[in-house]
Amino acid sequence: MDVKVVNPFINSFSAVMPQFGFERVEKKEVFVKGRVIKSSGVMLILGIVGDIRGNVIYSMDIESAKKIASKMMMGMPVDELNDMAQSAISELSNMLTANASINLENIGVNINISTPSLMYGKDFEAKMNTDKVLCVEILVDDIPVEINIAFE
Repeated sequence: MDVKVVNPFINSFSAVMPQFGFERVEKKEVFVKGRVIKSSGVMLILGIVGDIRGNVIYSMDIESAKKIASKMMMGMPVDELNDMAQSAISELSNMLTANASINLENIGVNINISTPSLMYGKDFEAKMNTDKVLCVEILVDDIPVEINIAFE
């Protein structure tokens, strides 16, 4: 997978997360997974079509999703991943992917993105459209988030 189509997704965290008051965005490990992505609690899945085709899955555990949703909602306590919290993190995935889309357009790669689909729970998995999925681990104020990228 070409780094020029991966970096826009990584860079979108540095552009978007500070808008919600997050201070530190760190890229950690980058590695390749197989087609099956096992859930750590929450998955936000977006489809990508255009010059590149595939999917992006943002993955985190439920506690991390609640912390991010709370920060997005001006510190409002989030004790459960209710409809409002789900809406907040779904919108975040939309904003991150839209920002990546703009970054891609700036280098001549045009894409459209789907609305996010949110799934959460224990012991579920998603099967991606390719045999190899690039996983980028990100820490946002010490909250772990994975970006799983599968492009044809």
